[in-house]
Amino acid sequence: MAHHKSAKKRIRQSGKRRLLNRYYGKTTRNAVRKLRSLEKKEDATALLPKVISMVDKLAKRNQIHKNNASNLKSGLMRRVAKL
Repeated sequence: MAHHKSAKKRIRQSGKRRLLNRYYGKTTRNAVRKLRSLEKKEDATALLPKVISMVDKLAKRNQIHKNNASNLKSGLMRRVAKL
C-alpha cells in the first residue's frame, strides 16, 4: 500500500481514469458494432459521423493507435458507401 500522499492521490486518479477509459472504449466498440449491423443506408449515414468522432477521440487519448483509428474509419466508410 502507498505511504506517500502523492502516491495515494496518483492511485485515486489512475482509478478514475481507468474507469473513464473503459467506458469510452466500450461505448465506441458498441457504436461500431451497431453501425456494422445496420442495413439501411440512411440510418448508417446518420450514425457514421458520430462513430467517426468517437474513434478519433480514442486515438487522441492514445487508447488506440492513430493508424488503427484510420483503418477502422476507412473500413466503416467503405461499408456505408457499399450499402
